[in-house]
Amino acid sequence: MQLLFYEFLMELTILVCFAIYTLLLFVVMWASSRKSANNDAFFRGQRKSPWPVVAYGMIGASLSGVTFMSVPGGVYSSGFTYLPLVFGYVIGYAVIAFVLLPLYYRLNLTSIYSYLEQRFGTSSEKTGALFFIISRLLGSALRMYLVVFVLYEFVFRAWGIPFWVPAVVFIAIILLYTFRGGLKTVVWTDTLQTTFLLLAAIATVVAILNKLDISLIDLLKQSSDAGFTKVFETDVHAPKYYWKQILSGAFITITMTGLDQDMMQKNLTCKSLRDAQKNVLTSSLLFVVVNVLFLALGAALIAYASDTGFALPVNDAGIVVGDKIFPSIAFSLSSFTAVVFVLGMVAAGYSSADGTLTALTTTFCYDFLGFDRKEHSENEERRQLRTRRWVHISFACVYLLIIIAFRPFHNQSLIDTLFDIAGFTYGPLLGLYTFGLFSKRTVRDRWVPVIAVISPIVCYILKLNSVEWFNGYKFGFEILLFNGLLTYIGLLIASKKRQEKEKKNEA
Repeated sequence: MQLLFYEFLMELTILVCFAIYTLLLFVVMWASSRKSANNDAFFRGQRKSPWPVVAYGMIGASLSGVTFMSVPGGVYSSGFTYLPLVFGYVIGYAVIAFVLLPLYYRLNLTSIYSYLEQRFGTSSEKTGALFFIISRLLGSALRMYLVVFVLYEFVFRAWGIPFWVPAVVFIAIILLYTFRGGLKTVVWTDTLQTTFLLLAAIATVVAILNKLDISLIDLLKQSSDAGFTKVFETDVHAPKYYWKQILSGAFITITMTGLDQDMMQKNLTCKSLRDAQKNVLTSSLLFVVVNVLFLALGAALIAYASDTGFALPVNDAGIVVGDKIFPSIAFSLSSFTAVVFVLGMVAAGYSSADGTLTALTTTFCYDFLGFDRKEHSENEERRQLRTRRWVHISFACVYLLIIIAFRPFHNQSLIDTLFDIAGFTYGPLLGLYTFGLFSKRTVRDRWVPVIAVISPIVCYILKLNSVEWFNGYKFGFEILLFNGLLTYIGLLIASKKRQEKEKKNEA
């Protein structure tokens, strides 16, 4: 009876803290949008965001619930081999700062896929936008799914509440606090999300160190002796071979950040190109530190399980489920770690979904409905406002359906699933932008959608048969590079020399 009362009290505490946290978000929403809730604030944040605020908030937006869960859990099976991927991120951020951002600011873009229309044509713009929409709908919905899944498993299941109920609640909250202010609100709420996400990781590490009565240095040494801190995988055939990780990390960042409307839209709210560049470079360094923190958290979780005899969660086949290690231990440590874990998960889920909904709405409104090509008048502004709100609601509904539909298919670490999706959906974007930036040829616009579809199909076939066809070689995240290369080759075949008139017009 006493145990049941304790569990009820902890669950009640979690709900109260969740309610307070949600209330904080709405306070931020009110403060950020009370003076302006027009389309310029929603889509561009009025280009007034302070770059340190954007840089700090980008941490939470980049990490999401997948990093929060899968990176610490992945230490059990892969050690610290995720770290070379993070080193590659730094290279990718440098490319974004000095190659892509100057282009976006020079063209004064709201949707970054408008560049493809200017460079190639309307079909190319819509192709790029559609691949982003597909990738972000799937990727971000799965990140949010993980948050809902964990909270359902550890809180709501015991109350007999169906899985779809917390999913509806979370999406409704995100829809409400982004509905008015859009990006102007998201830039500021992301700072709150980042704070709670980091607080959860730090608090759990400290709690474990106190429980084991050990210093962080000694814990890492113990983990190293047990083989859990291996950073560099030297087997060239392994999917996480370190050079593949570094190279893949660079291109994953270029594509999943630099060619991603969600991530770049926040950068484009900075007052100037110089501020945006400072934001990106600062974010890249902070990102390394934060990922080291989450890997150290993974080592601490495993050390706790080893020293206390805690049974790690397993699936029906008896295999340890990495995504469940962190929540299992957080809920067993104390009510405090359980509460901060839940708040960290909620923050991670919100931060990955709020900006995405705004970016999806922006992309559809600009690249498919042509908001930037309409006349500027008071009546048109009101019409676009109504349209934007209905688009926003529609994407929220699709988002919710994906979360609910994915549940039966959750059978591996979601971070691997997400990078698989990115490899196939962002590859065509990588090929399109690379060709546009570094080739002087003109592409036959009508062929772009065909090329963009064929490339990922070929890559999927290669990945399925790589072990048999390439002497045991397994494709990892580098499939993204092959996808981009195939797209580039296809564009080259479907291209022709640019006329002098076209060059002058672009100049």
